[in-house]
Amino acid sequence: MKANELKRGHVFRADGKSIMVKHVFVQSPSSRSGNTLYKLKGYDVVSGQKYEHSFKGDEVVEEVSIEHRPVQLLFRDADGCTFMDKESYEQYVLADSVIEDELLYLTESLEGISALIVDDVLSGIELPASVVLEITECAPAMKAASSSARTKPATVTTGLVVQVPEYLTIGESIKINTETGEYVSRA
Repeated sequence: MKANELKRGHVFRADGKSIMVKHVFVQSPSSRSGNTLYKLKGYDVVSGQKYEHSFKGDEVVEEVSIEHRPVQLLFRDADGCTFMDKESYEQYVLADSVIEDELLYLTESLEGISALIVDDVLSGIELPASVVLEITECAPAMKAASSSARTKPATVTTGLVVQVPEYLTIGESIKINTETGEYVSRA
């Protein structure tokens, strides 16, 4: 696999370690003969150590196979989040630092979560494409508000702040895209 094909959630081998990609930044060349650079941020799935490296787009990296297992969030405590495998009922604990990007979308009733298992070690989770969360704080609804492009910030039950249309009020459930963190529609 080439470095320009790596995306968030992929796992590849570098220096004998399995690295899970958290963020990919594309840096365009500054001259005609320059190469596009792909700056990757991630972590070693075994030790949890942070990893940052820049690759040229045509560099080849070794992809590591990932096993996806359906899981459910049981509870969250000081150690992190505890998930249960829906098929084997095995329990996994993931530190908050490993899933900090996903925490703002996690609720105990959320369906469609997958555990990402690399080399028999739980390395992270994959969320469904969208989640439904309830608005807990926002400015009052405007009486004459239309469904135009005017938005206001709203805080949902998990603490995530999302830009929503002006006509939405506290207590309404909204669908949020987990990839971009943007409002999709009313639920």
